Amino acid sequence: MSQEYRAKVFKSGNSLALRLPKGLGLKEGTEMKVREERGRYIAMPVDEKPKKIDLAGIYGSAPGFKPFAREERQFEDRELDWEGKLLKGA
Repeated sequence: MSQEYRAKVFKSGNSLALRLPKGLGLKEGTEMKVREERGRYIAMPVDEKPKKIDLAGIYGSAPGFKPFAREERQFEDRELDWEGKLLKGA
């Protein structure tokens, strides 16, 4: 069974705030989504955006590599077996 906590709503500037107990394990600065559903409030962390990879540091590190020309990017048709279904030219 989950732990139950009590918290009070208080005024913070022109808004209302809810102080959440440390025991919930949230980290300071965590962005939360809050929605009201039939008189209950549901709060959950916002999914973090995938981090972008910076490839600037590796540019030029493969001097023998050259981009493919358009005609080199064409592939021959072949039969593929995905999940037991034979697909031609997929």
